[in-house]
Amino acid sequence: MARTLILAFEPSEAVSLTGFAAQLQQPFDVIFLTGQAPADIGAERVFVANLDQVAPADATAKGVLSLCEGYSHIASVSSMRSKDILARLASLLGGAMVTDVVSVESNTVYKRPILAGSVIATVEVLQTPVVLTVRPAGFSPVSGNDSASEAVTISSESVVTVVSQTSRGGLRPDLTRAKVIVSGGRPLKDSETFERIVGGLADRLGGAVGATRAAVDAGIAGNELQVGQTGKIVAPELYIAAGISGSTQHMAGIKDSKLIVAINKDPDAPIFQVADLGLVADLYDAVPALQALIGS
Repeated sequence: MARTLILAFEPSEAVSLTGFAAQLQQPFDVIFLTGQAPADIGAERVFVANLDQVAPADATAKGVLSLCEGYSHIASVSSMRSKDILARLASLLGGAMVTDVVSVESNTVYKRPILAGSVIATVEVLQTPVVLTVRPAGFSPVSGNDSASEAVTISSESVVTVVSQTSRGGLRPDLTRAKVIVSGGRPLKDSETFERIVGGLADRLGGAVGATRAAVDAGIAGNELQVGQTGKIVAPELYIAAGISGSTQHMAGIKDSKLIVAINKDPDAPIFQVADLGLVADLYDAVPALQALIGS
């Protein structure tokens, strides 16, 4: 019998994938690796691992393996972490993998972007199980009946030793779930300027902070803030791009945004071709002016 298992690294990921499960038109269960399960998610079975943090990819894939057996589809929200873990899981299960699914045609046919999002490919999968990472922007969450949760134990034994961890996170929302994102590019010069300009506007709007690959490579912003094909795929209601030219790989990560606002002093910057609103101005003048208009 066809049945879906949603692998949620955080509780909100499962909520965003209920729409994906509904399009598959088959019953689904959920494994929550961290956090508590929402009551009305509509899953038939809910497994709660209650981990303090997700283990390295090799350990997580092996740890959930026994729980994944018997399912025709195993899905998670697209991220660098999920692609790492689910690729290993697909290999252990002897299944096929499809990444960055944006639409479901049937339980064997899916659509996914290729060539930095400029082409949408239709992929048919004949191998089972099908292991998928999904871009949740294409699916509207649905609610259902309350589901009783079951505690499960997941082994975290890994060949990888974590020697240290650092986080630049704070009270700002996570990039992949934020309704408002303010991103900056290499013209921000240094991390202090980036935080003052981009971070300041994001805080005024209650949004998240993003960055281009060029800004990350230059040490202006942290890796966890990178938006684009090689970073995080986002789909906020408002995306403000300050000093971003609009490379193909960056645009692939923001194409599902509801409203894109571009601020760039170069009127020929490629980002103006896809922006819903554009402001030809120096970001050092425009962003502080916007902050002043918004107020504290």
